[in-house]
Amino acid sequence: MLVKVIAILTLFLNLSQTTIDNYVAQTNLGGYLYLVNQTYQLGEDYIPGDLQQPAAAGNSSGTLMRKQAADHLDALFASAKEAGYTLIAVSGYRSFATQRNIYSRKLSSGAKNAKLYVAPPGASEHQLGLAMDLGRKGKTKLNAAFGSSDEGAWVAENAHRFGFIIRYKDGWQDITGYAPEPWHVRYVSQEHAQHIFELDIPLEQYVEQLSLASFGEYFMEEP
Repeated sequence: MLVKVIAILTLFLNLSQTTIDNYVAQTNLGGYLYLVNQTYQLGEDYIPGDLQQPAAAGNSSGTLMRKQAADHLDALFASAKEAGYTLIAVSGYRSFATQRNIYSRKLSSGAKNAKLYVAPPGASEHQLGLAMDLGRKGKTKLNAAFGSSDEGAWVAENAHRFGFIIRYKDGWQDITGYAPEPWHVRYVSQEHAQHIFELDIPLEQYVEQLSLASFGEYFMEEP
């Protein structure tokens, strides 16, 4: 972990102040690095202003994304197709009310540790319009099988080239607050996705170190 922290600090120390200011702006609401989880939650009235349907989603309902994320999802799907894989857009933007209904159904089902598997209202990245749950041809049920499929492996190795990260990986539960979801991709922009992919850390840690470095408060963990 210490090596990763040093790598992050080196990355930001080499940036110009103008670039750092831009990065800090991206962590604010509306920015592509805005953090949403069970600690940092969105209000009931938040709705992104630039939602659109990705062309790759066709007429599928529930697959809106913010414009830049939608455009890059189309590029991701096109590249996957060229590689011989057919990806399916399953679930994109969800309103606070929609997430509340999903969460309520999960609770009423008697599921244990419901918060680990379904985000409470306000705690879902889907409300940002920057996340998409992916399926594969003929298989749109969201489960761990996607991660072990050829399509899932391709997404894990290539999503960052289009600005997306695999948001919830195995082993990150204590940090992200959610169980692994190899089908859930989050748009953060190509530059940040590349860094996060190389460092192989959760968005929470990336944003934390970005903020500390931007303000000159460099944090170093003990080995």
